Parts: sequence; C-alpha cells; structure tokens
Amino acid sequence: MNQSITQLIAGKPVSPESVDSFVRDNTFPLVEPGRVTFVWRGQADEVFLRCWISGLSTAQPLERLDGTDLWALAMDLPDGSRFEYKFEVVANGHRQLVLDALNEVQAHDPFGTNSVCQSHGYQRPSWTLPDPDSRSGTLETLRVASGAFGEAREVQVYLPARYRKTRRYPLLVVHDGLDYLRFADFKTVLDNLIHRLEIPAMIVALTQSPDRMKEYTCDERHARFLGEELLPGLRLKLPISESPADCGLLGSSLGAVASFHTAAQYPQTFGKLLLLSGTFAFSDLGHHKKGPALDGVVEFVNGYRANPFPLAERIYMSCGIYESLIYENRSLLPLLQAQGMQVHFEEARDAHNWENWRDRLRLGLSWLFPGPLWMVYE
Repeated sequence: MNQSITQLIAGKPVSPESVDSFVRDNTFPLVEPGRVTFVWRGQADEVFLRCWISGLSTAQPLERLDGTDLWALAMDLPDGSRFEYKFEVVANGHRQLVLDALNEVQAHDPFGTNSVCQSHGYQRPSWTLPDPDSRSGTLETLRVASGAFGEAREVQVYLPARYRKTRRYPLLVVHDGLDYLRFADFKTVLDNLIHRLEIPAMIVALTQSPDRMKEYTCDERHARFLGEELLPGLRLKLPISESPADCGLLGSSLGAVASFHTAAQYPQTFGKLLLLSGTFAFSDLGHHKKGPALDGVVEFVNGYRANPFPLAERIYMSCGIYESLIYENRSLLPLLQAQGMQVHFEEARDAHNWENWRDRLRLGLSWLFPGPLWMVYE
C-alpha cells in the first residue's frame, strides 16, 4: 500500500509538501476503472472504512504512509457502483465515525449524513436534478378520517402542473412519502418525468406512518386504511381514475412489504406495484433469524409463498446487489411471474439507501405508467 500511495504522489519524495500537493490536486476517493482508493488525512492510531455492503466486512482498515499523516485503502469495485460510507477513526482510545472530509459528495437519510462513493461510470441521473424548463407541480395537505387507526391521518398530495379538475388522473400511493420528498428528490423527479412525457400527469398521495415498524410489517389496520379509507377518500375529493390499472403502490424496504401486503389483501384494487429493496423475509426451514419485529412479515411471506395468487397487473421490483435482501427479492421473482403477472426486476450496484431508490424511479415509474413519449415510440 505504501508503494502505491507513493506512486500516487507522482514519485516525489514523501514530505508534508508533497502530501499537501497530492491532496490539493486530486478528487477523493480516487476512482479508476474497476478500482477505488479511499484516503483519509490526520493523526490517528487506526482508521477504518465503514461501509454497508452485504458480504464485505463492515470495517476495512486503511494503512498509513510512513512518515506522513496520510492513510489509504484501495479496493476493487465494479464500474457503475455506488455506496455510502464513513471513516472510523481510533485515537487515544476513542473511536469516532466521521464523514470523509476530502469528499464533498454526501447523501442524507433519517439517521443523518453519509459520504458517497461513486465508482467509475456512475453518474447521478440528470432527471433527478432541478430542470428550469420543467413545470412544477404543487403539494397540498389532506386529512383522511380513519376508523382503522381511530384517528385522522394527514396525507401530502402531489398535483401535477396543469392540473385540471375536469380530467381523470392515475394515482400512486407512496409509503414513507415525506422521506421520498426529503431524501430522494421525489417532487423534482415527478416534475421532470411528467414534463418529458415519460410518465403521464398523475396524482401522488404521500403517506407517512408514525410507527412504520408496526404498521408496515403486515398490519391489517394499515391495509384497511389504504384499501377502504384512503383510496375511496381520495376519489371523493380528487379526479382520480376508477380503473385499478391506473392505481399503484410504491414502497421501499418495509414500505415495499406494506405495499405488497396491502395489494394481497385487496387484489386487483392496486393494479401496479413499485417495490424497492423489499424486506421480504421468509423461512424455508425452522425459525427465521430476522428478529421478532419481522415475525408478521415472515408469516405473511411464508403464507404467500405457500399459496401464491395474482394480486396486480404489473410489478416493478429492484434491489441492490450490495444489500442482504437481494436473496429474498431474487427468490420472490419467479413466484410472482408464475402467477401470470408482468414483473420487471432490476438489480442495482448499490445498497440499502434512499439514493439507490431514487435512481430506480425513472425506469420503475415509466414501465408501470408509460407516458405519451413511450406510447409514441412503442
């Protein structure tokens, strides 16, 4: 490692000046085809790369270049990959997780901020960035009475640009909808894809559970709220199509489980499902090892695997190859296809995070809800 870092410093004698020049003249991590090198600078006893990639040790040690305060770790990484990380710095007996101070690319989620590694060939999709030419939709707040939960629930509703009460619109119901707005640039994505005619103008209901670990783990109340209260309530207030083919559910992680479970309780009510990194835990033999919080999920998925049936017309599924859930998602795919449903499955070189799910939205939405552009070219 020391030799490779010396080479990166262009063969100059190792000195504070050569290290300063090296840090100033490069962008970090250092990216080349099939390989990425992480660099940290500072005084420490040990430094580790902490990344959340299934199958890889969560703590990868960096090595220090002798006579400097520069630490580095080179690792092979397939082109087009993306994942999030932090450095764990050990100094004077204390351990601390820190962002990569040399890397300006960051991602945010409900738990905080991570640094982002973008391997050779990865580029943030342009349709996730604000486009001044795209007309902006609006967000409104509706309150929906719920007998299932015994309280009213607030729902953010996206209305597309040029919204007209005299039209009928497709509807997409989104789990963790406010998080999609905050961490996956969802409004920008909708504005852009509608403007570019890749999806039709649609109404999007952005739901947010106050207790997703309970309500999204196959809670009958949640399914009843969506199927018997939210959907009819929205149709009373907004010009939404009555056709199941124009009605969809979107969710990631446990939100994907909640979408799948709701569709199973109300088959053919939601004709389209967009399931990202679904936590489809099941057990073939013995008791599962996912923890008691997922007992309801395992019971439901085991039951569906034993007695599968068609529940929607089209399903788009995706999962990152760097997350442990890839096995469950791959296992579910042929079962769904065998029921006669149209299923598009995409594997991403990413992990379990919001920007992975953001990057899947264009293909997922346009495959489920093709807009005028796709109708022309198909």
